[in-house]
Amino acid sequence: MHHHGYLWTGDKKRFDKEGHRRSSGASPPPPSREDDPEGHKLNQRYKEAVVEFRTGDLPPMETALWLMKPGRLVRGTWEEPKEAAEWLGQRLAEYAPRFASESDRDSTRLALLVHCAAERLGWGGDVSHGFYLERPAFLSVALVTCSPNRAAPDLACPTVRP
Repeated sequence: MHHHGYLWTGDKKRFDKEGHRRSSGASPPPPSREDDPEGHKLNQRYKEAVVEFRTGDLPPMETALWLMKPGRLVRGTWEEPKEAAEWLGQRLAEYAPRFASESDRDSTRLALLVHCAAERLGWGGDVSHGFYLERPAFLSVALVTCSPNRAAPDLACPTVRP
């Protein structure tokens, strides 16, 4: 078992496009007729969302589904939960001055998040945190257990290239 780290920062409006953050869903019905512009638009948006999910960098709605994303998005890989949690702590310390909420910047709270992350990774769980940064930005940071993942045991680990 090992753990992959993921980090995304970007515009909150982009993060809020949930359709691009879902692995799939029921595809919309085909247009009712050839001259149904709304039906064609809906089907085209669905196709774009499926491609965006697979190739894009937006965090998935379910943490384990990071494993479906391109390996280039992996920011680090660790065998030991403690090492992965340390990476999380470093990222939190790096971004904490930009957190929009003063309570999110509290060092005791951040240390507790790191401690809890090491415990959760130790039993094979995943860790995901999100923080509002100065407007209108958002930070998403995740640690995903691989080989296998408890929530999605059938997902293969991404191919990570140095």
